Amino acid sequence: MNAFQLDNLPVLSRSTVEREEGLREDTKRQAELWQNGRVIEVDQYGRTPIRAGGTVLAHRPAAGAEPPAGAFLLGEEKGVGYWAVRIKSESPPAVIDWRSWQEIGENDGEQWLDLRGAGSFLDATSAGLFTTAVALASWHSRGKFCAKCGSVVQPVKSGWATHCTGCGREEYPRTDPAVICLVHDRDGVNGSQVLLARQPIWPKGRYSVLAGFVEAGESLEACVAREICEEVGVDVSDIRYLGSQPWPFPRSLMLGFAASADVDQPLKLADGEIEEAHWVTREVVQEALAAEASGAEHWLGLPGPTSIARRMLESWAA
Repeated sequence: MNAFQLDNLPVLSRSTVEREEGLREDTKRQAELWQNGRVIEVDQYGRTPIRAGGTVLAHRPAAGAEPPAGAFLLGEEKGVGYWAVRIKSESPPAVIDWRSWQEIGENDGEQWLDLRGAGSFLDATSAGLFTTAVALASWHSRGKFCAKCGSVVQPVKSGWATHCTGCGREEYPRTDPAVICLVHDRDGVNGSQVLLARQPIWPKGRYSVLAGFVEAGESLEACVAREICEEVGVDVSDIRYLGSQPWPFPRSLMLGFAASADVDQPLKLADGEIEEAHWVTREVVQEALAAEASGAEHWLGLPGPTSIARRMLESWAA
């Protein structure tokens, strides 16, 4: 038996458009791409309009002879330029179950949804565009002032950098690396049980694999071992990389790993961080996945389908 791998790309890692850096300073080509460009609107809640049926973003046609100062160039595909603009929405977010969106058709067949809810059922191009748009919009909304001198900054390079109006410093979008690890027992290559935990702020019954941010001067593998030990008191080995997914809430890159641990080692939960942790058999995870697919109830609530945690658990369970 071989060690399990992700059975498919994480849903937010499916970008298809070209993100050529040279385009971001080529104003002539940008003007051409704007003429027949498609614009994605992102509001302050990180939502964008999505067509009824739920697989494609509702693009807006570009207006004017050239892109406005606040437009971000997301990329190009088959000669079509994709852009994002930030807008202010007057309506607060509604709670919409991602599983029922295919039956929803409002506002001329559109619904404003966020990336967590919509990412799993969008096609690859739309998922990649929406992820990039949310990441850039979030960075600009939080990075309005220079980290060096405190002066106001202005977007440059089609939204992919900022220029300080005071000291001239150029800044690029931040990405914070975080590890997320599926820990299984040592029963064979892939184990027969997985270690799942629940944070206090999560709904009752919702569990996931363990994760944490990489610290300064720390390798990814060292972070995996430290975070698992800190959160549940377990020592892991056989650490190996599975894949990655951007997670722009607000600016993380989730780096997926698998590792093994001794099921008999006592669990010691981090106070205030982990409320519950349990070893769960593969059969129970399979039952929970099947119950969710059929709309049935199950005591084990799993991560949403947009997260890499869900893809990791599905791949391990299979």
